[in-house]
Amino acid sequence: METLLEVRDLDKSFRGGGGLPGSPQRRMQAVDRVSFTLFKGETLGLVGESGCGKSTAARLILRLLEADGGQVLFRGQDLLQLSPRQMRPLRRDMQMIFQDPYSSLNPRMKIGDIVGEPLRIHNLAKGSQLKDEVIRLLDRVGLTEEHFRRYPHEFSGGQRQRIGIARALAVRPSLIIADEPVSALDLSIQAQVVNLLQDLQQEFALTYLFIAHDLSVIEHISDRVAVMYLGRIVELAPAEALYRAPRHPYSEALLNAVPVPDPARPRNRPFVKGEVPSGFNPPPGCHFHPRCPYAQEICGQQRPPLEDKGNHQFAACFFSDQVGKFRTF
Repeated sequence: METLLEVRDLDKSFRGGGGLPGSPQRRMQAVDRVSFTLFKGETLGLVGESGCGKSTAARLILRLLEADGGQVLFRGQDLLQLSPRQMRPLRRDMQMIFQDPYSSLNPRMKIGDIVGEPLRIHNLAKGSQLKDEVIRLLDRVGLTEEHFRRYPHEFSGGQRQRIGIARALAVRPSLIIADEPVSALDLSIQAQVVNLLQDLQQEFALTYLFIAHDLSVIEHISDRVAVMYLGRIVELAPAEALYRAPRHPYSEALLNAVPVPDPARPRNRPFVKGEVPSGFNPPPGCHFHPRCPYAQEICGQQRPPLEDKGNHQFAACFFSDQVGKFRTF
């Protein structure tokens, strides 16, 4: 398979206050040596609890935030080494669909201007040609020509997200990073938007990095899944293999916590104990070890590498062969 995007040891930390005036600042490691490969035409799901670094990683890839270290290779070219002027033509190939369909659209701009703005910036269309292209894009995402002159406040959440999708499609990108694009929508609308994204992927030969915390959505749309915990990728596997037999305790915990709509089926409580540690003071070694029932002494001393465990599954766990003992799904 052709590699479109390769992320190597991506790193980002933020400084935060101690909470009281005059207290020393501390550093939080938001993204901790994250590495993965994205193949052309596939959908890679990135899943994890809120605050684990998923959205930060997405913004680092697109250079909406500047990384502290690592490499982001897009078609073999390291984006982190490019100047803003050098990045500009490449931005046509990489677009983002944002999580919040309310704040991601300028309330003072009409929909025709919002969707047409990328076309003007990249000199792809103007005049009547631009209007015709915007109307075509709106039609493709399920909107009509009459929406062209309306403002964002006149639309529902699902319609606004469709507008965001049309804007991302306008410049015909190769890669779209969808940052929890359905989490703010009703369940019925979520299904419509996910199906739309899948149809567009086939039609426009798109590659997706799809970020979510809803495992059912990730399972439906993804070819492979990367699981993040406290800034690190702890498992990377084909979607079918991960949902059938995860190789990391945290992946198992996430799957155990998924509600099953069957009252006759017995369910045990998820086995994970305690709360997610603070990013300002993460545990040594494996970040998950204080909450893990499989943990042994080495887990608190050494960081487990992300290794091939067979069946194209990669996991950062010293005892991945034991995972499954507490499975309830």
